[in-house]
Amino acid sequence: MTELSPSTRPARPLRIAAIVPAGDDPPSLDRCLAALRAGRRQPDELVAERRPAGPAALRNAGAAASEAELLVFVDSDVEVDPDALARIEARFAADPGLAAVFGAYDDDPEAPQLTSRFRNLLHHHVHVSSPGEAETFWAGLGAIRRAEFEAAGGFDAERYPAPSVEDIELGMRLRERGARIELDPSILGRHLKAWTPGSMLRTDFGRRGVPWALLLIERRRAGAALNLGWRHRASAVAALALLLAGLARRPRAALAALLALLAMNRDLYLLLARRGGPRLLLAGVGLHVAHLLAAAASVPAAALLAASGRERR
Repeated sequence: MTELSPSTRPARPLRIAAIVPAGDDPPSLDRCLAALRAGRRQPDELVAERRPAGPAALRNAGAAASEAELLVFVDSDVEVDPDALARIEARFAADPGLAAVFGAYDDDPEAPQLTSRFRNLLHHHVHVSSPGEAETFWAGLGAIRRAEFEAAGGFDAERYPAPSVEDIELGMRLRERGARIELDPSILGRHLKAWTPGSMLRTDFGRRGVPWALLLIERRRAGAALNLGWRHRASAVAALALLLAGLARRPRAALAALLALLAMNRDLYLLLARRGGPRLLLAGVGLHVAHLLAAAASVPAAALLAASGRERR
């Protein structure tokens, strides 16, 4: 692991609270907490909220129970790297105008199943490919200054009683207040979650895609952050074209759509091949198409919900 240089170490230590929502008491919790305690920079306060509630409410409760000036949110299925908190502290100490920062999953996910490796490596790739100023926030491994968190009103636990886009929505409110958020891919954590094709599609469509699209519709924004960038949108169009060409039995059109998808996502597919060989690569292309189709389907679904005045929860 790369050591922090003396110039990046903060002159005055910031008081840090690590807040872990653990309402369902997951089996990964012990490893999550142990990693936080074993880091080169340990939290001054470690709050694991275990009450039966959603992550938004639990994070708010953890923030209220702490006194630290810097709130670091870590999901209970994330094992932070040893220098993650030191890097977070250094970023805030070096930049007093920074309101929030978040990191990424590493490229060595825990679960061995193909769907799990694909989904976690996809998340890693999206974040590592998008460093710098961000228009959203991620609470899997992200930190916010307490003053900014409280001024924004924290997570919207009433709107999001279950895991959803509560972190994205908070990031939007922070940005609307003029706060600056950055994505630093050197802040890493290992994802311990196992995925199935069904859980992936339910999350991509119902828990993330539709609620995220609803937020953009409400705020009349197109959105270009992370997996809403032009490449993701063009890839979704290519995936849809591939599906339609296959259903219409038009092999040339299907091949053209597939080649376009491969060209636009070359770096992702090379990552899959490097980390899992041909088997993960082949499975990953198919799973990526399914992921893109779920994302594409979420847009008309959200539009219908918005038009009817109802919201998917």
